[in-house]
Amino acid sequence: MIRYIEEHQVFILETKSTQYAMCVRPDGHLEHLYYGGRSLDCGDQNIVGLWDVAHDRSLFETGNAIALDGGLTLESLLQELSSTGKGDVSEPFVCMTHANGSTTCDFVYESYEIKNGRDELEGLPCAVEYHRGTDGRFNTVNEQQGTEVGSGVAGGLQSIQAYERQNTAGEVTQLTITLRDKFYRQRLELIYVTWDDCDVITRSARLTNESDDVERVDRLMSMQFDMRMYQEYDMIHFGGAWAREMHRSVHPVRQGRVSVSSSTGTSGSRANPFFMVVEHGSSEEHGECYGFNLIYSGDHMESCEQNSYGRMRILSGINPEGFLFALEPGQSFQSPEAVMTYSDSGFGGVSSHMHAFVRRHIVRGHWADRERPVLLNSWEAAYFDINEKKLLKLAKEAKKCGIELFVMDDGWFGHRDNDTSSLGDWQENRSKLPGGVKQLADKINALGLDFGIWVEPEMVNEDSDLYRAHPEWAVRVPGQSHAEGRHQMILDLTNKDVRDHIVEAMTNVFSSANISYVKWDMNRIMSDRYSQTLPPDRQSEFGHRYVLGLYDIMGRLTERFPEILFEGCAAGGNRFDLGILCYMPQIWASDDTDARERLEIQTGYSYGYPMSVVSSHVSGCPNHQTLRVTPLETRFGVAAFGVLGYECNLCDMKKKDLEAIEEQVEFYKRHRRTFQFGEYHRIENGTVSDLRRNEYQFMTVSQDGSEAVSCYYEGQVIPNYTYKHMRTKGLDENAVYVMEGRSLQYSVKLMGDLINTVTPVHVKPDSLTQSAIDKVVKLQGEKEYVKASGAVFNRVGVNLAPNFAGTGYNDQTALWTEHGLRLYTFTRQ
Repeated sequence: MIRYIEEHQVFILETKSTQYAMCVRPDGHLEHLYYGGRSLDCGDQNIVGLWDVAHDRSLFETGNAIALDGGLTLESLLQELSSTGKGDVSEPFVCMTHANGSTTCDFVYESYEIKNGRDELEGLPCAVEYHRGTDGRFNTVNEQQGTEVGSGVAGGLQSIQAYERQNTAGEVTQLTITLRDKFYRQRLELIYVTWDDCDVITRSARLTNESDDVERVDRLMSMQFDMRMYQEYDMIHFGGAWAREMHRSVHPVRQGRVSVSSSTGTSGSRANPFFMVVEHGSSEEHGECYGFNLIYSGDHMESCEQNSYGRMRILSGINPEGFLFALEPGQSFQSPEAVMTYSDSGFGGVSSHMHAFVRRHIVRGHWADRERPVLLNSWEAAYFDINEKKLLKLAKEAKKCGIELFVMDDGWFGHRDNDTSSLGDWQENRSKLPGGVKQLADKINALGLDFGIWVEPEMVNEDSDLYRAHPEWAVRVPGQSHAEGRHQMILDLTNKDVRDHIVEAMTNVFSSANISYVKWDMNRIMSDRYSQTLPPDRQSEFGHRYVLGLYDIMGRLTERFPEILFEGCAAGGNRFDLGILCYMPQIWASDDTDARERLEIQTGYSYGYPMSVVSSHVSGCPNHQTLRVTPLETRFGVAAFGVLGYECNLCDMKKKDLEAIEEQVEFYKRHRRTFQFGEYHRIENGTVSDLRRNEYQFMTVSQDGSEAVSCYYEGQVIPNYTYKHMRTKGLDENAVYVMEGRSLQYSVKLMGDLINTVTPVHVKPDSLTQSAIDKVVKLQGEKEYVKASGAVFNRVGVNLAPNFAGTGYNDQTALWTEHGLRLYTFTRQ
């Protein structure tokens, strides 16, 4: 719901439990008043009182600060948008260079509009409104009803004009505030949308050049949030590198600026656009926390700055470094949509809001609310060395294990025997696939499996027919050497001919066979940015225009093939963002499949993204990225919290491992909806460097509360420390649950020489005798069965079976090894 108070020109944006307030000052500047928890009493007097206590009461400039008419000092004012040239020396929201060379901007209020639903953004993906259909699934809502319009700086009405609308998914309301520069003919629209059902507000901006001259936009951010520093805050962001994405970093916000950004041409594994600003000392369950994200897949920047007056400014949007966009007369520039939420119940509250928002308003289409299949990907089993016979053999083993989808990865097209050639030549290699993709897909389907395929449409190798035919389509500076990544260049998506070619080439591939899944990869970052279709003075627009071109391609293809399950990938998590999720309902989280590292990576994603969009695979050991050896059960337990897949050579596996995988897949299918769409809770996580933080605990609870699955991981076994205690979150406290552990067996070889303490004859390790015993004798894992109320599990927790500590063993003893993991189910009675 959005309210407007004419008396004080106050705008109130309300969601289920949050409130956002701003006002128009007499001089026309927009002043931010409040963003936080919603008052229980939302009556007229309470809203008017908010203005009384929160608006800036400064009367005179101080010291060497710049003052506008009436003594207003922008440097100390909490603003909804900021610019340059009028005394605010903090990081600005909008910067322009006018035709006369001036960089001064001063946007003041002109009018507002409040309406039902929301308008889509031109050229950019944005959150969409949903309602539940008769099948219980989410469907898009397009209807828009009711509009309230107002204008002027001062008004005479003494009442509250409120606009309200309800639907089955919660209220979605849009506020557009129009401002104009006092001296230049520029119109700036600030667009706010409230998402009542998940306590989220989204923001974007649109700048229109109404002058007769070409104007230059040097920056236009998506979101600005100013607040007073009544206490200490920390900025938490998530970054890293290839194969170690989404590691959490905490930066105290003190006087000065903390900024993170991506300048790779992608949203980036180095700095994800999701971040939080939290009260210092906040935890999973306690503390005031703000969460932010950006629906964008290109260069971005997030900053927190405390100035000399105790004001903190939070900004999010397109990275202004290297950015410049020329606006012709009458043209507009639209910034991406930013996402913001507030919770006073710690990180977990922010995550809950963000997860609901992504599930309901970002992911869309045929797969939005459908369970995703368990797949086997051929990459780590065969790499480029594939052929029909080898793939069919692998697929047959997958079918025996209960896997549902077989994916042919790289190496199937052109002369693709390594990564030096053939990108851009999307015709099957008939020496590898004699009957083409169709014959292989038909044979895979005949086994009872769906078929999927890997593509990298945005790239081209110099050794390719496409490059030889159209060298001008590659991104490179003419006449200069080009910096390549993985022996490949980027195709110029700012060129419509290139976009049309990619759409046509991919249409031919996707329609050539019964393809139900596509993995869309992008394995390098940008360099030597240059488009031969843009004039020299517009080359700084390349990065943003590339992203717009990508969205055009993805939009056309997903519309043509609505039932294909698309999975985004960019060298793993180099483009894991809300923009991609508007077209592809899941993203490959990282090229690193090591279970220990994936715990850190997937925990990082969980702060801002639900598990239904995180794709995770079980791979072989030693791991191909770290050479670490982890138990198969651990690899499965980590990968199960998300969209499960396997990426290992089943043909080379031992019988006992294949049997274990078959049982894992069966278990996952029974609890798939809970794993993928349940409410996810982080309980405990830390690093192996801290004795007391040598564990991860997390769980997911089904939407109806009928079941849950919990995970307990221990990295290093601690000697003579048998005690393990598991906590839970999210269980129905008024219901009774049965907790059970998975039934596990272990090889007698696990005990090494200890086997000789119970055998009548000496057994030499790794001997034929030991192998013979191992075939008929198994060590039984601990039995866990506890019945209690959800309140007891949530508030007290449960003591787990003690682990082996050098003496004594029976079937109530837990055999924990390095990187050990257990899964526990909770079933409501």
